[in-house]
Amino acid sequence: MSTTLIKNIGTLISGDIQNPILQADAILISDGKIQKIGNTAELESFGANQVVDALGSTIIPGLIDSHCHVVLGDFTPRKNQIGFIDSEVHGGVTTVISAGEVHLPGRPKDPAGTKALAILAAKSFASFRPGGAKVVGGAVILEKGLTEKDFEEMSKEGVKIVGEIGLGSVKSPEDAAPMVQWAKKYGMTVLMHTGGTSIPGSDTVTADQVIAADPHVACHVNGGPTSVSVAEIEKLVKNTAYTLEIVHCGNPKATVDALNLGMQQGCLDRFIIGNDAPSGTGVVPLGILRVVCMAASLTDVQPEQALCMATGNTAKVFKLDRGFVREGLAADLVSIDAPMGSVGKNALDAIRAGDVPGVSMVMIDGKIQVSVSRNTPPAVRKAKLL
Repeated sequence: MSTTLIKNIGTLISGDIQNPILQADAILISDGKIQKIGNTAELESFGANQVVDALGSTIIPGLIDSHCHVVLGDFTPRKNQIGFIDSEVHGGVTTVISAGEVHLPGRPKDPAGTKALAILAAKSFASFRPGGAKVVGGAVILEKGLTEKDFEEMSKEGVKIVGEIGLGSVKSPEDAAPMVQWAKKYGMTVLMHTGGTSIPGSDTVTADQVIAADPHVACHVNGGPTSVSVAEIEKLVKNTAYTLEIVHCGNPKATVDALNLGMQQGCLDRFIIGNDAPSGTGVVPLGILRVVCMAASLTDVQPEQALCMATGNTAKVFKLDRGFVREGLAADLVSIDAPMGSVGKNALDAIRAGDVPGVSMVMIDGKIQVSVSRNTPPAVRKAKLL
């Protein structure tokens, strides 16, 4: 049995926004899963095969990008760039959620082709891990003509997500609602575009349209890239229980407005963080960390709460076996600390000051994938394999 001990952790983020900081400084990992959480002296007695000294750095669950327009492989035809998912891993992202393979050149829009693409992408990414990242691919784009039988078949073949409604020919709530119910019946998580148009062929979507379609997630309520009004965001915050997504490729003022509303209503547990890239805004390897910093530096959201929005909150809505530091879950873990030169004395201080933390280790299923991030500034305290 392969075991790894991470010891001397300065701060341990749980992923649970109701209890974001754990009073522990060590994690024992066995065969890719978290076996025990405790103190260094206790867990050292287990005699792990491999030891990582966190050297006082902060350990967080691997970040989850809740909104990525993957296609096939680690390539984006939207930006004509390879390796963008691998690059996200160097920004602490260990799981990437597809919001729909909408950028595929010549994307089929008939029911048979739409279904085939979703199944192909789901199966491909189930076996392909760029940079070690776990990609939940195959988010079906809703097109007219899809039937309940199609959703049943897609679910059986591993399709877990309905990509953001509004990107295909199904745009109105009246057309979407039956398909949403079929998707829910077969266990899929349903996303819906919110706000102004993003690409040619998409439409502006209001809060009332989202409510009429009844998805699980209102995507990019802060704009993708154009935001709805504050009144529209308020309607989604106050009048629904939907998961509300904040994205990097959105409107920064709307981000602040949405989070302030979430704090007023005491519902930060409904907020998740995504990139919404590749897009016209580009490829953003540090997008998730940047939104975490924006949330914690421009609002009264605490850094540890913002990190939970990018981990456990997302894991819950997508029903993932990760996103939390919890016994029995996948050991997807990241070591972060204040970047060199920051006014912050540790990772949480740096995030509160608006500085992107340095990433010194990314571990996926207990295996170290990144030992020095090529994208973040260097961390002051660096986790080290002994």
